[in-house]
Formats: sequence, C-alpha cells, structure tokens
Amino acid sequence: MINRRHLLGVGAVAALALVTGCTGGAGEDTGTTGDFSGDVKGNITVLTNRTDLVTTKLPEYAKKFEAKYPGTKVTFEGVTNYEEDVTTQLGSGDYGDVLLIPSVVAIDQYSQFFEPLGTVDELKAKYRFIDPGVYEGKGYGLSLGGIAKGFVINKRIWAEAGVTAPPKTPEEFLAGLKAIADKTDAIPYYTNYKDGWPLSEWNNHRAVLADPKINDTFPADAEPWQPGKIQYLTDSLLYDVVNQKLSEKDPLTTNWEGSKPMIATGKVATMLLGSWAVPQMQDAAKAAKANPEDIAFWPFPYQTGGKFHAAIDGDKLAAVSKNSKNKATARAWLDWFVNESGFAADQQAIPPAVDQQLPKGLQDFTATGVELMEVPAATTNAGKEDEIIKESEIDLKGDIYRQKLVDIARGAAKGDKESYFADLNKRWSAAQSQVMQ
Repeated sequence: MINRRHLLGVGAVAALALVTGCTGGAGEDTGTTGDFSGDVKGNITVLTNRTDLVTTKLPEYAKKFEAKYPGTKVTFEGVTNYEEDVTTQLGSGDYGDVLLIPSVVAIDQYSQFFEPLGTVDELKAKYRFIDPGVYEGKGYGLSLGGIAKGFVINKRIWAEAGVTAPPKTPEEFLAGLKAIADKTDAIPYYTNYKDGWPLSEWNNHRAVLADPKINDTFPADAEPWQPGKIQYLTDSLLYDVVNQKLSEKDPLTTNWEGSKPMIATGKVATMLLGSWAVPQMQDAAKAAKANPEDIAFWPFPYQTGGKFHAAIDGDKLAAVSKNSKNKATARAWLDWFVNESGFAADQQAIPPAVDQQLPKGLQDFTATGVELMEVPAATTNAGKEDEIIKESEIDLKGDIYRQKLVDIARGAAKGDKESYFADLNKRWSAAQSQVMQ
C-alpha cells in the first residue's frame, strides 16, 4: 500500500492472453479446500509488490515464521512491474508458492492458478475482505490489510481555523476550508489534479449513504448526477471546493510526491485519499522535522441517520499457488502472515482478522463516530456498471471527467456545474438504457 494505484500497461494485457491460453499445467479443483496436507517444512518463495520491504521488514517476518516452524525457509521475490510480470509468470506455470493475485486474472480463472482456502462461510467467520476472492462458494485469497476512505488532514491547521471536529455536512466542510483560507497561510484543499489518480478517490464514498445494496442499485439509476444522489453529492463538493477558490491556484502544477511534505508541514490542510496515505504523510512530517501527530484522518462530510459512514476495503489478495510443491508450508505462511505477523498493524492498515484491533490511527478515526462499512459488490447487476462506463465513455472510476469538472469549476473550460451534470446524466442515461434493457 505504497499508494493505491494499480496501473495496467499494454504488457499486462498481452500477458493475459498467455493466462487464458495456458494454465501452466494447473488442474481443475473439485474440493472446497485445497490439499494442504504434509509437514510444515522446506522452502517456499513469496512473490510481492512491496519491493521497498524485500530487504528490510519482510526478512524480519520470515525469521519469526522460521522460528515457529523449524526447518522452513522463506524467500521473497520482489516484483517491480507486478501486474505485468506476474501475469506472464502465471502463463509459464512458475509463479512461486504464495503470491498476490494480479488484477487481470478473471475470477472464473482462480481455480486454475490458486488453491481454494475454504468456503465463504468458513473464511468470513475469521476474516474481512473475502468477497473479491470468492468464486462458486470458495475463497481463493486473503487480504493482507484494509483501508478506509476519507480525508487526510493537518489537524493543526484546521484547529488554527477554529475547527477541531469533522464537519458533518458539505456546507460545514466548505465553511471550514474558507476559515483556513481566511485565518492561515495554508492551501485549504489540494486536488493532486496533475497526477490524476487521486481524483479517482472521489468515487470511493458510496458508503456514506449507508445502503448495502448501492452497488446493485447504482447501475439501475439512469441519472446519478441528480440532487440527493451519490454522484451529485461527491462531485458537487469537489466542484464547489475548486469554484470557491479553496484549492491550489494552478492544478496543472500539482505533484503527488511533493504534496506529502506540504500537508506534513501545514502548507496544505486537506486531501481526499485512503487511510493508507496517513503513514506516508507522517513519515514526510518526520523527514521535515514537523510533528507527525498533526496528521489525522476525517470522514466524508455527510451523515446518514445521524452518523458518519466510511467505506473500507482490502488491498490485493494473497493466494497459494496451484503449482506449489510445498503447499503445506505455503498455507502455513499465509495463515501466519495474516494472523500473527503484525504486518497490517505495522502498515496502519485494517487487520484482515476480525478478532484483531484497529491500528491507533483508525481507532482515532472511528472515535469521531464513524461506522466502517464493507459495501458488497453488485450481484443482480454484476458487471453492468462497467458496461455503462464503457458505453457512456464516462470514466467514473478514473480521473478524466473529474479533471474536466475541475477545469469548469476554475473557469478553464466552458460551462457550469448544472450544465456539466446535465451532460453527464444525458450520456449516462443513453448508455444505461442500452445496457440495462
């Protein structure tokens, strides 16, 4: 969780052809749980995208595991271009013993490459974030940690502006940013427009409506940019922040890496990101000799039933390779890493194991009155939203249409909020009528 981007290049798409055309000798699974019998001993290789930890923190975890299971040896293979390279390895059949499931692998292919870890009921009794790895009643992966959605803030700057508790409405939030502009030298809100991907974070707040069926009902709605609906709520707030000149003067010059010390030292007050960003901003504060305790995490400014709600989801799922020659040790490592290593706590992430405490930063977050919510994936309308996105050419999960929203809000493109939302509704409705007919 260095950042939450999982960019898919052309090479990964090409490699997917290898996956669909070659299973690397993997066979079909017929049981609800893989065969993990045998002694926990011998060598295993673990593929990881955390190249920053391969020679530092990960070997420390391995030593603890090897001490618990004498006769074992864990080797890490750090993969920089994880999606592309590991997808290619899947096609070759040589992809280690434990690995993070590449996002390009279709769910109905999981049984070709990974061992089933148990039934849905068995796994959900112990772990969060199981749903993305479930196919035909079996779970194929365990998340290594989860994140919450909200605003990373410099609470010292907000306090200097007179705000010490999370705003409960968009209007209160905008008033807080205005107070920051009036009473401090900080940029109230930073869009990270130029890097683009941070704008996609605005799509991650459906949980604020506290509707567990929203991912099913959303594609059934022909006009989601109408007042009272989730797209209007979120995109309207972004528009108003920029339109009221509460963001950086020139969004074309924003810089993601540069934004970290800016919020850490109080030059920026607020950014919409996941909780994964909190430790990064705290590290930036330490590097700048600022106070890491100034960095906090607040919920989206909207309440349902008098309570904040924040979406949580898991990071990539870890799985046991179907081609592993040492599945007993591979499964033991996966179970130990998720339950005993402390990795999630070290990353200030939500622990996958339901019986483990939240890290301090997220305890502070929930102490503001936030209810954490896993929003179930669509079932009845599974896949329909992506079809509408493709047909309408509105990259709802991306950043292009939101960059245009920012451009309109700052006067760099024609139109206003009402005209742009009307155009989005028109395009979405036309596509929705075709997909949902």
